[in-house]
Amino acid sequence: MTQPIELLVVEPAPGSFVWRLLLTDDQGGNARVLRMAPDPADSYEEALASGQAALHSEIRRHAAPAS
Repeated sequence: MTQPIELLVVEPAPGSFVWRLLLTDDQGGNARVLRMAPDPADSYEEALASGQAALHSEIRRHAAPAS
């Protein structure tokens, strides 16, 4: 069974955007931070693109067959 991963982009300070990947249960609740941006981005779009890249990386990592 896999757990859903949610990508969230927030603006904790004006002009400073950070992404977080949240691991949730099957119903989308009980979220915990799986990964987060190491540094803030200057735009929402930049943070979103970086967060999407991290999400795709996590998907590939979890989909890789066990050795």
